[in-house]
Amino acid sequence: RMAFDGTVRTALDRRSLAAALARLEREEVEAVAVCYLHAYRNPSHELDTGRAVARWRPGVYVSLSSEVLPQIKEFERVWTTVVNAYVGPALARYLGALTARLRAHGYRNEVLIMQSHGGVAPIRESTRLAAGAVLSGPAGGIAAGRHVARLTGRRDLVTFDMGGTSTDIALLQGGEPTLTSEKTVGIARVALPSLDIHTLGAGGGSIARVDAGRILHVGPESAGADPGPACYGRGGKAPTVTDANLVRGLLDPGNFLGGRIALDAGAARQAVETVARALDTDLLTAAEGIGQVVNTSMAEGIKLVSVQRGVDPRGFTLVAFGGAAGLHVTEVARLLEIRHVIVPSVAAVLSAWGMLATDLRYEMVRSHVSDVRRLSAVALRRLFAALEKDGRRRLGSFEGAVDVRHTVDMRYGEQIFEIQVPLDGVDLDRADLLDEITARFHRRHEELYAYSAPGQEVVIVNARVAVIGRLPVLPADEAVAADRPMVPPTPRRVWLGGWVEVPVYRLDRLPAGHQVKGPAIFESATTTVLLREGEVATVTPRGWLDIELG
Repeated sequence: RMAFDGTVRTALDRRSLAAALARLEREEVEAVAVCYLHAYRNPSHELDTGRAVARWRPGVYVSLSSEVLPQIKEFERVWTTVVNAYVGPALARYLGALTARLRAHGYRNEVLIMQSHGGVAPIRESTRLAAGAVLSGPAGGIAAGRHVARLTGRRDLVTFDMGGTSTDIALLQGGEPTLTSEKTVGIARVALPSLDIHTLGAGGGSIARVDAGRILHVGPESAGADPGPACYGRGGKAPTVTDANLVRGLLDPGNFLGGRIALDAGAARQAVETVARALDTDLLTAAEGIGQVVNTSMAEGIKLVSVQRGVDPRGFTLVAFGGAAGLHVTEVARLLEIRHVIVPSVAAVLSAWGMLATDLRYEMVRSHVSDVRRLSAVALRRLFAALEKDGRRRLGSFEGAVDVRHTVDMRYGEQIFEIQVPLDGVDLDRADLLDEITARFHRRHEELYAYSAPGQEVVIVNARVAVIGRLPVLPADEAVAADRPMVPPTPRRVWLGGWVEVPVYRLDRLPAGHQVKGPAIFESATTTVLLREGEVATVTPRGWLDIELG
């Protein structure tokens, strides 16, 4: 047992520990999670327990809360430590096999693994802190959004990643996303820093259904990739967003994935017809309705990360990526009164592209609960310095430029939740450091909740330091020539509330500076983009689409 301040009250009960390990003797245990109440202040008992576990069963994966998440609040700390123990062995095996395979092919350099906080880390660190990668896939898209902001100069972005089963949405202000420590994976809380991403069950494979009240729903159930939408011809029967888009003529059944897959338009019509009959309407109205429902759902998701957090999205740019986003992005933008959309040429694989555009990053945290009036600036500086030293140690022999960012988690005295207050631009050596931090907390609280209470007690709960090793800048895309020969567009009839003949352009053959007024369709091997009436698309020097909505 320990006191709240980390002082040992009772020595570790080694007989109790031995009994606990004995109870596991007959189990096939490959990982053990250890979490003691005040280990965030004093890890000695957890370290002793970890050594005992290693002696009991050498090679077992040991997850200590004092190493995984050394911060107050045992519920979040226990869950995060358990998740780390759960995924650790599998991730260790996978990364070990990956390393061996790369070495067998002659690769000897460092392998970097994407993390949920938007940075990358070496394999050793990724194995130790396995829970740090559980949300790393969508984080790649946000890393790409950060790079898009740098390339375009548009600093306020909404990233819109629509794939086959889900849509991931995030907000970037000033070119930077927001970190959170309140993510949930299934029933588990993972309190490690991760990018603040909102995920919706809305994608190309989302299934449309009509309930007993004759109300149309789309998602969150998905047909997945196998059997997939009915039009894939793999046995799927349920109507999906992709089937509805095919029925409306928005997809070319002979040019899906560059012609590698032929879509079954007849199967798509049969699937969507079930929705039409349930709504007592015609096939095309049902297909259009499916699109409207999923677009509205995604627009509401964007409101969750913007309007409900006090941010007006109308001045933002919507960045569309993922294979399914191009057919929906401008309508989603219209629903939000967003007037500017960017579609990168690598939209279908932008998350992977973003992983190449990120940096080495270590997020260090330590709890230090104190009323700011009783905390000395010297003590806070020492805490930040210790965290920075630990982060730089983890960087190892890294020789590039290093950035250090400081943040504190703060709350009013009677609150039970904290908010993160970035200290970017604050001179930590200034005499009135704590006054400046307190003022920033009041401003941030008012930004988030529309009020502040300067007369109330203010408490610092956690100190955070991000140590970032800047990696080489991702090479620029090959410039698209303004005089590149353009393949003439071909006509196609599509349903946009009525049948309309629109030109279909090869996205990868358009010259820089070329403008197209909607309605029109752009196709590549991996994505299709719909331009509606009143919208104008300009091809950028990188071959991207820069769309202005009228």
